[in-house]
Amino acid sequence: MRVGRFIQEIIMRKYLTTLLLIGLGFCQEKSISDGPYIFIEKGELIEKRILNNKVTTRTLDKGSYDTLYYPDLSIFNGIKKIAAFSDIHGQYDLLVNLLVNNKIINKDHNWIFGEGHLVIVGDIFDRGDKVNEILWLVYDLEGQAKENGGRVHYLLGNHEYMVLYNDLRYIHDKYHISSKLLDLEYDQLYGNNTVLGRWIRSKPTIVKINDIMFTHAGISGDFIGYESFNIENINNKMRKSIPRLKEIRKLRRAGTTNKFYEVYFGGNSLIWYRGYFEENLNETDILKILEIVDANHIVVGHTSNERVVQLYNDKVIGVDSGLKRGRYGELFLIKDEQFFRATLSGKLIELK
Repeated sequence: MRVGRFIQEIIMRKYLTTLLLIGLGFCQEKSISDGPYIFIEKGELIEKRILNNKVTTRTLDKGSYDTLYYPDLSIFNGIKKIAAFSDIHGQYDLLVNLLVNNKIINKDHNWIFGEGHLVIVGDIFDRGDKVNEILWLVYDLEGQAKENGGRVHYLLGNHEYMVLYNDLRYIHDKYHISSKLLDLEYDQLYGNNTVLGRWIRSKPTIVKINDIMFTHAGISGDFIGYESFNIENINNKMRKSIPRLKEIRKLRRAGTTNKFYEVYFGGNSLIWYRGYFEENLNETDILKILEIVDANHIVVGHTSNERVVQLYNDKVIGVDSGLKRGRYGELFLIKDEQFFRATLSGKLIELK
């Protein structure tokens, strides 16, 4: 009996030791750093950061950041250089390498693309663990680009809108911890009382540069059949819908039909459509859409491929090249009216 109990005690000690080690490892994994999150409170800017699970708070000078953000234009002409990517999903380091190697930014993360336009075709949010870092990078580059005669266009994709209406199914575990430490829901970290939240709310869902439409998922026949196609009106409606998104989502989940939600946030909307890749469309179908929207090409993300791809004789360009996996990705580059794949190493390959 004593031998049996002795063996049981040894097994139990090993078990408890294993649990302790696992627990220690778990705690180490859950120690995070994050931020900054800058809140606008009674006319003051309050910065909150997390360093190894400890929250620091400080008041910034009032002029440190703008607190009002106005929508930019949605249509641009005569642009000679354009670069586009999508669906980065928190993969900050990979994005920086891609932009540096293709001479969009330098090693100090400063804009060197001159008067070129860089288009982020949606989905900075979710999946990865460096979402906030990418947002601040894009925020800084936007100002630098304008100073140099260029532009950065950050288009909102389905994952931006999901976070704004508090659908948090795809956020990284890190951000659950950030929310808990800051005692806020994750969507509140980008609420209308934050610098980045106000900035994001000023962004478009679709832009036209030269003869090219850029939008996250695509323009479906159902979408353009709903009402007269007007880019500015579409962007204004999408922006104005943001305060109502949680209410609209609740109604939909309760089975209440909402035509606006179905058209602008349903499966055939600008932020969810996958028809170019998954439906049996022909070139005539695409030509009809292009004629209505007065464009020759549509650039989309949302549907992942291994590289930048073209469909329907260059009429549709897919720029979701798998960046979200954190290993490889490409830019779509337009230079001297020619279309290229810009690889992670910076090599240009004519798009075919």
